[in-house]
Amino acid sequence: MTNSKPKYKLTEQDFNQINRRSLFGFQLGWNYERMQNSGYLYTILPQLRKIYGDDTPELKEMMKTHMQFFNTSNFFNTIITGLDLAVEENEGIEGKDTVTGIKVGLMGSFAAIGDSIFASLIPTIFGALAASMATQGNPIGVIIWVIACLLICVFRWKQLHFAYDKGVSLVTDMRDRLNALTDSATVLGVFMVGALVATMVNIKFAWAPQIGKVTMNVQNNLDMILPKLLPAAVVGFVYWLLGKKGMTSTKAIFIVLILCIVLGGLGVIAKI
Repeated sequence: MTNSKPKYKLTEQDFNQINRRSLFGFQLGWNYERMQNSGYLYTILPQLRKIYGDDTPELKEMMKTHMQFFNTSNFFNTIITGLDLAVEENEGIEGKDTVTGIKVGLMGSFAAIGDSIFASLIPTIFGALAASMATQGNPIGVIIWVIACLLICVFRWKQLHFAYDKGVSLVTDMRDRLNALTDSATVLGVFMVGALVATMVNIKFAWAPQIGKVTMNVQNNLDMILPKLLPAAVVGFVYWLLGKKGMTSTKAIFIVLILCIVLGGLGVIAKI
């Protein structure tokens, strides 16, 4: 007989165990076929056993359900986990379709938001700050970066309980806010990338051809057209390279490195 309303209620120890597994083991089973599916199941398996019982048909069915394709941001995955467990705790195996719908419906939007903010925007800002201060011999930037990483871990830890308490209503309540947050993060990310290109890519044209008795300063002429045009061109070149088939970031780095050495040795470009 199917147990539609499991009696087990998740405890604080359960939440702590899920968070530990999420922080340290969520990506260990990553694969190219179904990506984070095994990591997701590993994260909540002890709780599924408590809800459905060991070696029961319900447990086996839900394990198969959670082994389907799943891929989202590491920084928001426990929100989905909290919603999932809230449904399974109350509805049991009868909530299987609801759980599947929550995972499929949220993993894409959370991947976009989480990766934009936590995998791109924050590392770009704090990484650039730490690197800039480090070049001046100031270690405070690194300390700020470490503190930011710790705060992100705290955020990941707290969101599980929040999502579990809110239940499925969180999806409908925050739908418009999530869309606005995604758009804002995208705009801010593009803005920060543009600012970093102008401040961190420090190269200029050293080539100054002489026409008769007049020396033409190529860099000054380019600055009158568009300041930082050469750094923007370098970034565009790298972006174009990464779009080529078989190209990797490592190969692109070596190509840029070799070109800079050659062009620098010929006196075409120089460091600002």
